[in-house]
Amino acid sequence: MDIENVNNACSAGASQGSTDVSGSRPSGGLPAFDGPAAAVLDHRGTVVRWTGTAEDLTGFRAEDVCGRPVQELVADLPDDLRGATEMPASGRVRLWHQCGDTIDVTFRTTKVGGSAEVLVLAAPTRHVADHEQGAALLRALSAQNRITIAVHDTELTTVQTNATPGTLDGRPVQPGTRLSDVLCAKDAERLEAVLRQVLETGAPVVRRGQHVSWRHDPARQHALSLSAFRLEDARGRPTGVAALYVDNADQMRARRHLDLARDVAERVGGSLDVVRTAQDLADVLAPAFGEFVAVDLAHSVFDGEEPSKRLNGGDMGNAALAPATAVWPAGIKRGEPVPRLPDHPLRRSFLHGEPVVFGLDDFIAMVKDPQMVEYLVPRDTHSVMVAPLHARGLTLGAITAWRCGRSDPFTKDEADLMKQIASRGALAIDNARRYTREHRAAVALQQSLLPPATTDTPAAETAGVYLPAGGGAGSSGDWYDAIALPSLRLALVAGDVVGHGMPASATMGRLRAAIQTLADLELEPDELLTRLADLVQRLAAEAPFGDRDIVGGTCLYAVYDPVARRCAMASAGHPPPVLIRPDGTAEAVGISPGPPLALSGMPYETTVIDVEPGSVLALYTDGLVERGDRDIGQGLPRLTEALAARCRPDRALDETGRALLADLADQAPRDDAALLLARTRAVPAADTAHWEIPADPAAVSKAREWITRQLTLWGLDNLLFTTELIVSELVTNAIRYGRPPMDLRLIRHHVLVCEVTDSSSTQPRLRRARTTDEGGRGLFLVSQLGGRWGCRHGQNGKTIWSEQAIHRSP
Repeated sequence: MDIENVNNACSAGASQGSTDVSGSRPSGGLPAFDGPAAAVLDHRGTVVRWTGTAEDLTGFRAEDVCGRPVQELVADLPDDLRGATEMPASGRVRLWHQCGDTIDVTFRTTKVGGSAEVLVLAAPTRHVADHEQGAALLRALSAQNRITIAVHDTELTTVQTNATPGTLDGRPVQPGTRLSDVLCAKDAERLEAVLRQVLETGAPVVRRGQHVSWRHDPARQHALSLSAFRLEDARGRPTGVAALYVDNADQMRARRHLDLARDVAERVGGSLDVVRTAQDLADVLAPAFGEFVAVDLAHSVFDGEEPSKRLNGGDMGNAALAPATAVWPAGIKRGEPVPRLPDHPLRRSFLHGEPVVFGLDDFIAMVKDPQMVEYLVPRDTHSVMVAPLHARGLTLGAITAWRCGRSDPFTKDEADLMKQIASRGALAIDNARRYTREHRAAVALQQSLLPPATTDTPAAETAGVYLPAGGGAGSSGDWYDAIALPSLRLALVAGDVVGHGMPASATMGRLRAAIQTLADLELEPDELLTRLADLVQRLAAEAPFGDRDIVGGTCLYAVYDPVARRCAMASAGHPPPVLIRPDGTAEAVGISPGPPLALSGMPYETTVIDVEPGSVLALYTDGLVERGDRDIGQGLPRLTEALAARCRPDRALDETGRALLADLADQAPRDDAALLLARTRAVPAADTAHWEIPADPAAVSKAREWITRQLTLWGLDNLLFTTELIVSELVTNAIRYGRPPMDLRLIRHHVLVCEVTDSSSTQPRLRRARTTDEGGRGLFLVSQLGGRWGCRHGQNGKTIWSEQAIHRSP
């Protein structure tokens, strides 16, 4: 304040005469105000000095006001100032402006040292309020221990800061320091680059995330949110940068928790394998939640069964470890049982379904065995969390997480998060457990419904292999069968039922039983498929209305005759078989497939092919030749080539079948795959005998003579009497009831087969003759003398056969 100039101005004003301040109303606007106004009053309240800032505030010049009472400038004196004998220390009044308006001001007073004069400082109230609010805001920000305010000059040296112990690196930050004195070199360089950009461009930075490490603790990172803006003087020239560093740890922790919960929801539960689900859970948690994570499950859960009501360590085994490449203590191994721990309050909390958090000292106190601690705890562990896996009222196992080194101990918030994660993980594991149980039941049913994997008959040796859908994760209605028929023949079957799971397996079992029953009737392949299709239509009619469209299937039925060395086959919408000849050549058999079993109205056609002994017939389902990247047109040639390469006479059929499935099937096929291999044999011509029977009753005695000579030649004299009786009855019936031509055939193997064929289609039947009946005892005698007998019909007539076991001398 220039007091001397104020005196001069007041003297000049007094010499020019007085002016009515209160009554002056000149026109004009209020001038701008740049700072507090100052004036000096004497002990009577008369203005004795008037500054330029006072003139700026009121518009009155010094010569207008000096020598006059200050009350003339006051528009409305407050009640508390009326009658006052002394100037108050502070207050608020309204002053006249030279233009006639009033100004609301706040003032402060102080006595001038060594005199009775009073210095008055006044400023517009609105400016004072803004200043006070700004100051209050600055004080509030400075008091926040998680908000650091720093003012840097143009060289980015700290000029002023509220950093106190605990706000940055635990030590006070003094003016004159740089960021590199507090932070690690790389972090300081990165932050200074941001501040320098703000200083040069004037563009502020708002809430930019930064991770920094303090120089005295470089191993630990802290999350900060940086906001910065440029400081300028009255002329707009840069004077420095103001920066706000906000501790973002809670926000970052909350974000990590949300990310972790999202990862668990997305990555856990996609598999229906118990161990895979447990491993997915462990992989999500390590190292995001803990440096080491293990998932232990009750032993029964691995098999799909429910765990016991009260789990302990000895009842569980390790299912997953993460990271898998970490160095784990000797007592924690994947697949190994979890040691039983002693009873302890911490463990009892676990049994009540709550996560348990404890430090290394707590664990040592619980196990009371230093060697056990070293055996079970990863190195450098300082904090452990164990969370039970609860789902549907069952405790399936537990998640154990370890934190090591300089990481923070587990908190209560993290225990609550782990409880949620464990709940979701337990539900996924329980879904996998229940699926495992149901899948094993379905596969067990499927396997029980399939025939033996290998058979050995006079017609062929066979080997069947079956691969469930999903590489064992599913089951369907694919099947194969090898059925021994009379006269040393063999029926080969491959089929595929629509659908998956238990319903498909049950339908497959019913169809397989039906085929075996129909095969005993010795029907032609086309006739058998026709009757099987009728059965499938009945099954569809019995099914619920919405399930009728999924009852159906395909089937290939073939009958190989080792005497004729021929194979007759028919297909109900099934892929054709592949024939591999003894010379190694292979080709798909050209058959005319009929409609699938669920359809009707179209006939089936029997195809007959000649088969050399030592050939291999391959029957299969479409899961072996069809997959996502190829159809049967591409898969069948590939299968044919593989069969030609692998079906060698010196290689076992079951080994060949397994190798083919491993090469051709997908790792996790969407459909079942079944393969039946049959290496054919032939009955030598020396083991068969054939005669044409004349249509003459005298042919019965000739037939007995033929039989006697042939059995004597074969050394089967012990069967002469029974065979003569059987042949006599069969030939007599053929002559009496049948039509020519008629044939008699003997086949020798492990049984002696007698066959009589005629051109009549009449069906013989067994009955018990009465005492007075002259006939009707022929088939009864045949059934009593032979091991079994039957009748089969062909296109040109029927054949009645009888079998007798051959007991060879040791």
